[in-house]
Order: sequence, then C-alpha cells, then structure tokens
Amino acid sequence: MARLDKIHEIVKTALVKDGWVITDDPFAVQFEEFDLYVDLAAERVFAAERAGEKIAVEIKSFLLPSKVQDLKLALGQYELYKDFMEVVATDRKLFLAIGADIHETFFQKKAVQFIINKRNLPLIVVDLGEEEIVEWIN
Repeated sequence: MARLDKIHEIVKTALVKDGWVITDDPFAVQFEEFDLYVDLAAERVFAAERAGEKIAVEIKSFLLPSKVQDLKLALGQYELYKDFMEVVATDRKLFLAIGADIHETFFQKKAVQFIINKRNLPLIVVDLGEEEIVEWIN
C-alpha cells in the first residue's frame, strides 16, 4: 500500500469535526484484477433521513516542485478511482481533498479552474492549521 499523504491526518480530523464518521482508512476499491486504495471513506447519517451520505476522499498535498505534475498525478489517480467506483461503490461520491493554501494559489489559476470545471471535480478544501473544512466544492 502507498504511503499516507502528508496532510492525511489533518483531513481526517477535519472530516470528523465536520460531522463525518470515518468508515475506512484506506477505502479498498477492488475491480477485476486491480486492488486500489482511496485514502478515506466516511459517512454522515441524518436523523431526518433514512439514508445518509457516503463519500470517499483522495488526499493530495501538492508538494512536488512542479504543481502541474502534482495536478497530472492527482487527476489520473482521481479518474481511475472514480471510474472503478462507478461500478463497485456506486453509493459513494469521490472527492479530492486539498489544503486551503494550494486552493487559494495554484487552484485559482485559469488553467486549473478550466480543468476543475471541465471535469466537475469535487473538492474538499481544508484549513491545515485549524484542521477544519473551509469549503466543499461540488
């Protein structure tokens, strides 16, 4: 299994603070001969509803010298997980979790915004210092 992302525990704490229950760490996605692992799975049950929300979260720090390379790697991994989850985990929505600092800088570039909008990329933006979710982008 791959190493945990540097901000893994921070994102996990932020999800719990936001009312989510972590159900898997990591979340196994098995499709045909592939065994893949999304960083986290969580769910939130609402008292007024019979069924709650279920999510899977891929966490990325964007620490490489080239943020474009980080983006290429993150998108490739996200798309692979998403495609397989559409078959084997249809009850979960996949999100990409990133730090607020990278969201406020690199993710505001026009080219990055183009990709996010084109792919309808769901993001969880986390304040890494406060360990809190500051924005959900669906």
